[in-house]
Amino acid sequence: MSGHTRTGIDSPLVRSISATLSALPAYQSALADAPPAYTEVGIRHSYYTEDSLDASAVTFGSRSRYDIDVTQLWIEAPVGGSWSVALDVQNDAMSGASPWFVGVGLDGEPGVVMSGASIKDNRVEVGVTTRYFWADGNAGLAISHSDEDDYRALSFAFDASWNSDDNARTWTASASRSNDTVTPVKERIPVFIDEESLQTQSLYFGVSQILSRTQIVRIGLSYTMSEGYLTDPYKFADHRPEDHDRWTLSSGYRQFYSALDGALQVDYRLYSDSWGTDSHTLEVGWHQNLGRHVLAPYLRYYTQSEADFFSPIADREADYYADDYRLSSYGALTAGLRWTVQLGDWQIETQAERYQSDGEWGLFSGEEAPALVDFWRATVGLTWRFD
Repeated sequence: MSGHTRTGIDSPLVRSISATLSALPAYQSALADAPPAYTEVGIRHSYYTEDSLDASAVTFGSRSRYDIDVTQLWIEAPVGGSWSVALDVQNDAMSGASPWFVGVGLDGEPGVVMSGASIKDNRVEVGVTTRYFWADGNAGLAISHSDEDDYRALSFAFDASWNSDDNARTWTASASRSNDTVTPVKERIPVFIDEESLQTQSLYFGVSQILSRTQIVRIGLSYTMSEGYLTDPYKFADHRPEDHDRWTLSSGYRQFYSALDGALQVDYRLYSDSWGTDSHTLEVGWHQNLGRHVLAPYLRYYTQSEADFFSPIADREADYYADDYRLSSYGALTAGLRWTVQLGDWQIETQAERYQSDGEWGLFSGEEAPALVDFWRATVGLTWRFD
């Protein structure tokens, strides 16, 4: 969504370096447990494009993959002395082709059979969040509805944050639930279901701690459980378990360097699930203040093990099977740069990101999927704040 969710920390340290820390990813901190003093309106547009597959990896079909345009609009405003309300709207326009299944080429090697370049879809998501603030914390309730050609979702989320007496420590907890309905579009790819449903529940608990005048650390633990139809209806012979449990341990460290007027960002995430996939994510970034401008380069490494039922070639004897590259063993590198500039009540932001993946870059052994994705992503946004 818009990425301006608030959680509570109110201290001189956070106030003094908030311009640097708050813009860093995977770390959220409010400047105070009070409603915003201004109304914020923003728009952001992102363009995502996947590289075409190598000719050697395709047995049949188009080599082209997905292009996605994402437009986000939001408004957040104070209501009375203790409340705020936010409205978020997002539209995703997607077109392109995706892997249908993996077959064996004339050379005996696995090759991708593509769906064809005719897939088009549009998703609209609308969310409303209301938040209550008190002296030592805040709590929010969010409701969102997402609708696209073949998928509908209605979700509810509640979160709360509260501070220690000295405002040096903040605890955060949240719970959410989503009720989803799958109604596949039957066009070129054979689809064998009309409508299915699934439910997802998530719990999170985390704590952030001010270590010194220039250091903050955080750690969090989340658990997510999905039950229902989890198979991909557009992939040939795909059959997955009807339950999926996921555990995530996340941590982050921030240090502000006054002499450089910049901050170091280090984030680590450990993930494990009931399908046999484990993953590690490490991101390192630098956030540099340059007057009204801020530059933030970052580098992220990701690696995961394959799911228990992943195989490049269909196994008719197995209870479960998927050749989805997202369930394979691989490693990935992301390099990106964010730039923001403050012009009075207006803020302009841009971001460019390059993502590349390879089966040999991972820390886990396994069979390599021939359809791993590489992509570019670019973002531009404009925010206006007024009383």
